[in-house]
Amino acid sequence: MSRCLAFALVIFAMTARLSAQDPTASPEKRGWFSRLLHPFSSSNPVPNYKDARLRGLLLELKLSPEPVKLSEVRQLQVSLSLKNVAKRAVVLDFPSEQRFEIYLRNSTEAILTIWSDNHAFEDKPGTVLINPSEHVDYPATIATRDLSPNKVFICEVFFPQYPELRLRQKFMTAP
Repeated sequence: MSRCLAFALVIFAMTARLSAQDPTASPEKRGWFSRLLHPFSSSNPVPNYKDARLRGLLLELKLSPEPVKLSEVRQLQVSLSLKNVAKRAVVLDFPSEQRFEIYLRNSTEAILTIWSDNHAFEDKPGTVLINPSEHVDYPATIATRDLSPNKVFICEVFFPQYPELRLRQKFMTAP
């Protein structure tokens, strides 16, 4: 009887602790109970870059609106987020004011639109410091004039100075 009572108290303590956790806490941090139940799963896998300076960076890309209605939209909203999930700060050095590049490609990988063609950048070097558990957002828009309806296209975002920081997302256009 005392074993059942002790087991019930342990379960009660764990559930109370889990329900008392902050709901805004990042899902990347897993507790020991979650690791015990799901030992081989990962909540958010972080890419392992060859460049040691980039380890711990997580790149996210969001396109809106989806599907892209070409009759209503002249520019595609691109939201790029660079998160530092490591326990140390990451420093990124850039030779000019340009931080990232966006390519719109068709399904045969041909480049239709280049984001930097419509922007001017000075050759001023810059540095971006991303502290642990922080992120940098880069909102941008790119013209949809070369897109055609009812086809699949690819939005490719990358950092020219750091070729490993590259992300591609497919999207479909609507009439």
